Amino acid sequence: MNTPTFSEIGDLPVSLDLPTAGRMLRIGRTRAYTMARAGTFPTRVIPTGAGFVVPTAEVLRLLGIDTANPGTADASPEL
Repeated sequence: MNTPTFSEIGDLPVSLDLPTAGRMLRIGRTRAYTMARAGTFPTRVIPTGAGFVVPTAEVLRLLGIDTANPGTADASPEL
């Protein structure tokens, strides 16, 4: 999956695998896993038996995308 367009955001699942979340934030796979293990990934990372998942809403908020209306960008995203 490449970085999604605004029209694709509504089709995203509730949580993302770590490599997908990393791609959305322009973080490579290896670095994303390194950051997740170190607790420095820029959003909450939830460990699972198979790796990690990341809440989609947190990634979108970090990118300044209003999750209530994904076709718009928030002028002042919370970081």
